[in-house]
Amino acid sequence: MEYEWKPDEQGLQQILQLLKESQSPDTTIQRTVQQKLEQLNQYPDFNNYLIFVLTKLKSEDEPTRSLSGLILKNNVKAHFQNFPNGVTDFIKSECLNNIGDSSPLIRATVGILITTIASKGELQNWPDLLPKLCSLLDSEDYNTCEGAFGALQKICEDSAEILDSDVLDRPLNIMIPKFLQFFKHSSPKIRSHAVACVNQFIISRTQALMLHIDSFIENLFALAGDEEPEVRKNVCRALVMLLEVRMDRLLPHMHNIVERTQDQDENVALEACEFWLTLAEQPICKDVLVRHLPKLIPVLVNGMKYSDIDIILLKGDVEEDETIPDSEQDIRPRFHRSRTVAQQHDEDGIEEEDDDDDEIDDDDTISDWNLRKCSAAALDVLANVYRDELLPHILPLLKELLFHHEWVVKESGILVLGAIAEGCMQGMIPYLPELIPHLIQCLSDKKALVRSITCWTLSRYAHWVVSQPPDTYLKPLMTELLKRILDSNKRVQEAACSAFATLEEEACTELVPYLAYILDTLVFAFSKYQHKNLLILYDAIGTLADSVGHHLNKPEYIQMLMPPLIQKWNMLKDEDKDLFPLLECLSSVATALQSGFLPYCEPVYQRCVNLVQKTLAQAMLNNAQPDQYEAPDKDFMIVALDLLSGLAEGLGGNIEQLVARSNILTLMYQCMQDKMPEVRQSSFALLGDLTKACFQHVKPCIADFMPILGTNLNPEFISVCNNATWAIGEISIQMEMQPYIPMVLHQLVEIINRPNTPKTLLENTAITIGRLGYVCPQEVAPMLQQFIRPWCTSLRNIRDNEEKDSAFRGICTMISVNPSGVIQDFIFFCDAVASWINPKDDLRDMFCKILHGFKNQVGDENWRRFSDQFPLPLKERLAAFYGV
Repeated sequence: MEYEWKPDEQGLQQILQLLKESQSPDTTIQRTVQQKLEQLNQYPDFNNYLIFVLTKLKSEDEPTRSLSGLILKNNVKAHFQNFPNGVTDFIKSECLNNIGDSSPLIRATVGILITTIASKGELQNWPDLLPKLCSLLDSEDYNTCEGAFGALQKICEDSAEILDSDVLDRPLNIMIPKFLQFFKHSSPKIRSHAVACVNQFIISRTQALMLHIDSFIENLFALAGDEEPEVRKNVCRALVMLLEVRMDRLLPHMHNIVERTQDQDENVALEACEFWLTLAEQPICKDVLVRHLPKLIPVLVNGMKYSDIDIILLKGDVEEDETIPDSEQDIRPRFHRSRTVAQQHDEDGIEEEDDDDDEIDDDDTISDWNLRKCSAAALDVLANVYRDELLPHILPLLKELLFHHEWVVKESGILVLGAIAEGCMQGMIPYLPELIPHLIQCLSDKKALVRSITCWTLSRYAHWVVSQPPDTYLKPLMTELLKRILDSNKRVQEAACSAFATLEEEACTELVPYLAYILDTLVFAFSKYQHKNLLILYDAIGTLADSVGHHLNKPEYIQMLMPPLIQKWNMLKDEDKDLFPLLECLSSVATALQSGFLPYCEPVYQRCVNLVQKTLAQAMLNNAQPDQYEAPDKDFMIVALDLLSGLAEGLGGNIEQLVARSNILTLMYQCMQDKMPEVRQSSFALLGDLTKACFQHVKPCIADFMPILGTNLNPEFISVCNNATWAIGEISIQMEMQPYIPMVLHQLVEIINRPNTPKTLLENTAITIGRLGYVCPQEVAPMLQQFIRPWCTSLRNIRDNEEKDSAFRGICTMISVNPSGVIQDFIFFCDAVASWINPKDDLRDMFCKILHGFKNQVGDENWRRFSDQFPLPLKERLAAFYGV
């Protein structure tokens, strides 16, 4: 029998009253209402009232009825398993009977309610739900069809996996063909629902869809020009996903997608543009796209213009805003990159940096992703696919854009030029002598948005600028960029500061002659900048210090730079996140200034130790009583440890008294065991730096530290493992290591032999193995054969320096203990020896002795045959240096 239920009039009024009050803007009233609603949940039929108001009480206004449904939805989420059966059945039948309510708001609310019930594992317990909704799609009544489709779309989004499993007896075999019929429905809303439903099953390659894939794709392209933007958007979304699933079927339709990329509706164009971005990342892209480039490239370039809406949102007509304070939500969170210890290479500058700093990032305050960014990103990726073959399609367009009288067009041309910089660099070189001066002129354009994009584009060509004689381009570029750092527009200041940081990384010591002028500008910017740009300014100063190193250590430079930095340092509270970029900046400055930082080191050191101590204390409280104490932000501790490393590296032995008077080693013992990898990573870096600077204070703790270092030689956390390895190497040249070899040697040998180990970790591992072999040859030499080959190949590329020196002494000592360990791989040893430019005399003698010993042992004839395998440069080098 039907479940008969009638509300009690008085109860109904009471609930209506509550629903009305909960729409009040007053938060105190809202809170009281919340409590009353919670209390009402004790009554089993409270939910009957809620569904009654939603579906039966047509006299009430829609917002109140919808709210009643949303409260019911929350109850379903929280307490569904406690609903009495009668209540559950009443709600289910009311939902299905009212899915076609004449109000779109009520239909949507009922749809959400149905989906929520379904996602509580009820698809199995509500067997007639899907068949019923599917049959309602055929209703003559538009509202019923639209309501049922809305509910189905939500179910497909929420429960795609279970719909494609045996649990429900594969309903998709019926549903998908049914949805496809509606692609041609007369109502745009229904067409849009139909495409959205099928889209949920593309990525998982659902079999029911794969059976109909051809008719699906055919129908999609029939809708590509639909008059309804929402339909076109869902079509483009489907195409992006199909790229991963059935690319072959899309190839004949490429021209069609080019059309959509220039859709009048920005959302549609954006979805279509995503298609090219996704395609460009597929290996097949180069071949399949080539014939479409003449059509596609102009469309992408055109998409790179600011739309009128962008300009309004960006306040593109506001030229001077430097005095307007930043709103806090404009300031994006920064991520600190913890210290990773790396070796220096001969081909310095060609480091495999994971630099993702120069992404197209010119208008980050509005919606993060828009057609302009997507088009620029697609062009950037395509430039990397086609390299210079792209230029014939681009150059004619660039000519028109770059010198255009409308600023919006010119601005987009400058963005295009920046987007292709990485991929088309070789082909662009002949044009740069003309283009760079033109861009340097654009830096003083009267439109702020032109000035800011020009900063970015020039930074993308910084590498080339620096490779030319400095007076030609570097000097004028630097002069103009420094003026832009003091621009009266905040967006330009930001772009100029970021561009200047890139220039600093490329130019390094080329900047030394201009240091006074650069510091003058950067220090002046301190007094001028609002909050957000200050954070970028710290970065520019830190990068400058990294780039020029000890050249910064001149009294007049220190006098300019340190007072404003220390003034900011004193103003900031310990819990202010602005400390992060400032601490990072000071860390670079301390490393560069070395003894020049001494007058400032004590308060800086003290505060870092305090930050570590505070964070650890807070973490302990939080572990003990999580409900009472919240977890600390460990970044404070990480950045403080990194600054202490910078101080130890810069001040060397001068840090000794500070360490003696503090409990830093006790704190480090805790940090090294923290569960957060970045904390361990930074504490191992500090351990290595303190070992170099003042080992007398570290030595008493080594017995406690070594087992921890051993357990962290786990390449699952590359940077932690890298820094632990490096620290062991630093410790081993300071003390007797014999008791600790068993804790570390096996892991190190395993790491050096692992496939795909990053270069930095390989090099540090090799150095540490060499150093351990130097101090404990008897213990390490027996394993020589297991690591000699990767050892030699990983150290042949690093510069002559102390670390390489001690490592090679170790390998020579081990070879003298265990000569047979090197026999099979002797050619690798020869190659590694030849990588030295000028070894110290006694090391050269060691090399000589081993080379001649090997030659004498095998005899002249065998040596000739052996050395005939050498590449010529290696042969000549060994003959010239070592007479073999």
